Formats: sequence, C-alpha cells, structure tokens
Amino acid sequence: MREVNLKVGLTPKHPCSYLPGRQEQLLVLLDRELLCPEGYEQLLTAGFRRSGSDIYRPRCQACQACESLRIPVATFNPSRSQKRILRHNRDVTMVLSDADKPEYFELYQHYIEQRHQDGAMYPASRQQYEGFLLCQWLPPLFLEFHAGNRLIAVAVTDCLNESLSAMYTFYDPAEEQRSLGVFAILSQIRLAQQLNRHWLYLGYQVDDCRKMNYKQHFRPHQRLLDGHWQTMKDRA
Repeated sequence: MREVNLKVGLTPKHPCSYLPGRQEQLLVLLDRELLCPEGYEQLLTAGFRRSGSDIYRPRCQACQACESLRIPVATFNPSRSQKRILRHNRDVTMVLSDADKPEYFELYQHYIEQRHQDGAMYPASRQQYEGFLLCQWLPPLFLEFHAGNRLIAVAVTDCLNESLSAMYTFYDPAEEQRSLGVFAILSQIRLAQQLNRHWLYLGYQVDDCRKMNYKQHFRPHQRLLDGHWQTMKDRA
C-alpha cells in the first residue's frame, strides 16, 4: 500500500451496528476524484468499504474490533462443511445480471422482514435498498441463484480490476437449510477464480459479533491488522 492524503469527514458517534452497548464513528471519504472503481479498489486495500455511493471506514477511538477481511481466491481451500453445502446446493443455478430488477427488492424486503427485525435496515424500503446497495459510480453485479424457476437468493457484488467485493446477500428465509449465505460466498470465490481476480473482499470481521462468525471460517484469509494484511491459515 502506498501513502495518500485523503479528504475525509468524521460522523458523530452513534450506536454500534455490531456490538451492543458501544458507540461507533465512521470516516467518510470526501475526495470526489476517488469515487471511481480504480480509486475504490485502492481504498479497499486500506480497509475502506462502500455503502451506496459513499466510501467509509470505522474510526472508533476505544475499539479496534472491526478487521477488514479478504480471501486470496487462488489458495482458498473449502472446509468439509463448505463442501457439504456445495453438494447440498447442486440443484441451484447461478445467473449473472448487471441490472437491478424488481424481484430483487421483493426478495430483499421479505428477507429483512423475516430475518432482521431487530436491525437498522428494518423495515425495508425501496429508498433504503437503493441507498445501501446501488452506486452511481460503480454499478454492482447481481448473482441470481435459482432453484428450478424460483429465485431463492441474490448476492450483490462489486467487480473490480483485481478483486471482487461482496456487498450483501439476501435469500428466501424458507430456504434457510441450504446455508445460502455461505453458498453465495463460495460462488463468489469461484467466480473470482474464473475471472482471474486475486481477492474476494468480505467487509469487516468482528470476532465478538455472532452474526459475523461465518466469515472467519473461509481459510486461508487475510485480515488488515495494524496497517498490514496478515494471513490466517488455521481452521477456526
């Protein structure tokens, strides 16, 4: 990583999205010239993340729990449980789309209302969906997962020159037994390999957040610690 001077703003403190009882602050990028695919890929290596058309990074004085995590797709080796999930979803087909579709929001709304009633995204709205997942300067890629003729999951992914960045996956709660969140990541790893990308970014890992624990089971992976990407090889 090379050093660059960034124009950033700091949000007021607000309740943490990951750890109850804590406050968080975010650095928000103000450099408009870096709001482009090339600039964003550089910022991913420094621990930044996209939400809608904004780029941000946690900046909490008393907490360093958020660790950026990425998978080197060339050396990734699925675990036994991940192989079982792949076998369990052999009937699922994947279709790539570069355009948002009405059925995506319908599935997203159903997912949020069934699975995340205690979260900041509830209740789901079209405005919130677009403000979170869509982007003015980087149209995302949509991975559709179908069982027969039925759409059961969508993974929203940013496709960049050297990497893919997993934004969000939502699915039909009735298909929970398929472990579609894990299956979507495995599918994105496979897609990155096919596209000759080096990395799949998974956002932030917070070890004390139960909802984040699934990320650390993709090995080997790298975490951004003290400004350096460090490889984690052993199975969690």
